[in-house]
Amino acid sequence: MANIYYEADADRAQIENKRVAVLGYGSQGHAHALNLKESGIEVVVGLRAESGSVSKAQEAGLTVMDINEASKWANVIMILLPDTEQAETYDSQIGPNMESGDTLMFSHGFNIRFDLITPPSDVDVVMVAPKGPGHLVRRTYQEGGGVPCLIAVENDSSGNAKEFALAYADAIGGARAGVIETTFTEECETDLFGEQVVLCGGLTELVRSGFDTLVSAGYQPEIAYFECLHELKLIVDLMYEEGIAGMRYSISDTAEYGDLTRGPRVVDDHVRETMQTILNEIQSGKFAEEWVAEAKSGRKNFLDLEAAGQNLAIEKIGKELRGMMPWISSGKQSVKDTSGGQG
Repeated sequence: MANIYYEADADRAQIENKRVAVLGYGSQGHAHALNLKESGIEVVVGLRAESGSVSKAQEAGLTVMDINEASKWANVIMILLPDTEQAETYDSQIGPNMESGDTLMFSHGFNIRFDLITPPSDVDVVMVAPKGPGHLVRRTYQEGGGVPCLIAVENDSSGNAKEFALAYADAIGGARAGVIETTFTEECETDLFGEQVVLCGGLTELVRSGFDTLVSAGYQPEIAYFECLHELKLIVDLMYEEGIAGMRYSISDTAEYGDLTRGPRVVDDHVRETMQTILNEIQSGKFAEEWVAEAKSGRKNFLDLEAAGQNLAIEKIGKELRGMMPWISSGKQSVKDTSGGQG
C-alpha cells in the first residue's frame, strides 16, 4: 500500500522561512505561485523578460524576476517550464546560481528520469506533482479544498527533503486531499503511459474513430458527436465519483451488457500488446529521445499533426454544437486568461 499523508502530517515550518522561485507561469505555475503566496510563503515568479506571462503574473499581485535573477534570489526553485526547455534553462540560468543546501523541485520526473538534468549532490531534489490541471489546483484551493499530490525524493542532502516536499504540497492545498509518496521513475513512466495510452492519446483516437465510423455509415454528424464525445463526460463523471462498478450501476442494463460484451472486443489483446510496446518505449527512453529531438528540430511533425487534429470533422461540428450550449463554459474562467499556457 502507498504511503498517504494529510494536513496533520505536514510541518509547515519546513517551508515558512524559505524563498521560493516558481519558474514558469503556465497552468501549474500560476496555481503554485498564487497558492503559495496565499499560504504565507515568500514567492516570486521567474520568467523570461519577453514572456507574455509577465503582465499576467504582475496583475495577479506576484513579484516577477527574470529566471537568472529568481534562481539567484531563491533557495527553493520549482521548475514548471515545458519539459523540453528545462535542461537548457537549468544549464544556463539555474544551475550556476544554485548553492549548497538549496532545494531543486519538479512537478514531473521527465528531466531527472532521463538524465537531462544532473543536479549537484549537495542540494535536495524533490518532486511535488498535483494530480490535476493547474486551474483545478487553484480553484479547489480557493474553495478550501485541494487536489491530491504525489511527492518524491531523488536526493536528500539535507535529511529533511521528504518533510519539505510534504510541506510544499500542503502549502498548495494538496494535503487537504491527500499526498502519496512515489519515486521520480514511477511518476514519470506512469504519467507518460497514462497520457499516451488512456487519458489523451487512447481516448482521443477512440472518440474520433467512433465518430468517423458513424458518419461514414451515413448517420448525422451532430448525432455522432453527442454519442461519441458529448456524453463521454457523463460516463467519466460517474467513474470519477463511483468507480467503474458505480458507473455500470447507474446506466441501463442494455448499456451495461454492451459494455461487458463489446468493450473487450474493442480493447482486445492486440491493443494490450500495443500498450506494452508503448510502455517499453517509455521505459527505454526511446519516447523521451524522440520528443526532445522533435522539440530541438523545430517541432515540424508535432505542429503538422496538431494542425491536422484541429481540422478534423469532429472538431468543426463540435464547435458549432458547443456554441448552442453556452452553459458548458458559463461561469468558468479559461486557463488561457489566468496563465501563460506552457509558461
